[in-house]
Amino acid sequence: MSSISDRVRRLMEQSGLSLQDFAERVDLDPAQLSESLSGTSLFSVVDLACIADVCDVSVDWLLAGAEPPLSVAARTTTGEAARALDLAREYSARRSDLDKLGYPQPWRPLSAAPRAGSTYAAQGEALARAALDEIVRRGHSITTGSLAELIEEDFGADVAVAQLGEGFDGLAATAHGTKLILLAATSNPARQRFTLAHELGHLLAGDNQDVHLDRDIFDIAQRRDPSEQRANAFASAFLMPEDALRGAITARLNREDFAALACDLMVSPQTLAYRMQHLRLIDAGMGDRYKWMTASEAARLAGRSEEFALRSTLSQEARLPGLLVRDTRAAYDAGKSTLRPYATLLGIGVDELRSTLEPEQDNGGAA
Repeated sequence: MSSISDRVRRLMEQSGLSLQDFAERVDLDPAQLSESLSGTSLFSVVDLACIADVCDVSVDWLLAGAEPPLSVAARTTTGEAARALDLAREYSARRSDLDKLGYPQPWRPLSAAPRAGSTYAAQGEALARAALDEIVRRGHSITTGSLAELIEEDFGADVAVAQLGEGFDGLAATAHGTKLILLAATSNPARQRFTLAHELGHLLAGDNQDVHLDRDIFDIAQRRDPSEQRANAFASAFLMPEDALRGAITARLNREDFAALACDLMVSPQTLAYRMQHLRLIDAGMGDRYKWMTASEAARLAGRSEEFALRSTLSQEARLPGLLVRDTRAAYDAGKSTLRPYATLLGIGVDELRSTLEPEQDNGGAA
């Protein structure tokens, strides 16, 4: 396949549709499609975006015939990771298409990179302090509102949640200019929150991989990987800042105080106990006692069982990448894309979405 037309012809042949039917399927005028295939006119970026969306390929593949790394990874991986990579590839391809329409990923990395020569754990902690400073500078807090929305707004990375099955926590993808965090839906909100911070650590550290797959962020074997050590240290310091912990310490930290602190920070008691013991805020004996406390027990001791139940429900819900949804809608509103990519992303029919966005006027002319 030496040209764009060749690749489009191949997709049309694979579909088994006539030129007329294929054109209708991809929302193109048949005469226009025929002219583009013959070389009389060129395919526009919007044309290619429509074809790519319907045929489940990327615009980059249509332009150059090369598969992006995420596509290769998705094709060669099985199990829950394969489902995660498929979604990451889809979202990455959509972002790549939007980039060509003038909507690049609004990624805002930190100016303070981890210092060379320090340990990976120290790099993670330093990166967390810089990230928290940026959040405070923008007038936000990690303990109020949605952490996923905060990361999208303050750092420009997309955050999505999907049903990925047991044994998979999440991934961070950087391919095709995409900055994406994909999390597994789970009934364990503290674990999901830690995974979100962990994946943000990968992105902010600029770890030199197209995708980081985290089947189990607490797996001992995984912790031997330097980038995982850094990401875990980042997540701990990001979610449980040292200053906040020191400020919360009382003369005698009882079980109720500890449970309330875990609820305030929205972390598991075990993770909090490890962090406080690492900072020498509690001794090993107290740490061992608190490590056995469950999240539901902490919520009960703190009188916040209803709040915990709500968080558990929310952590099981799917979430589309917010920035991708926003920019896909913007491209349609600006006339740079058809409605199909937006409808496909939302998972609803084109006609249904059109009736929602463009309601018919009644006899009085009101929309």
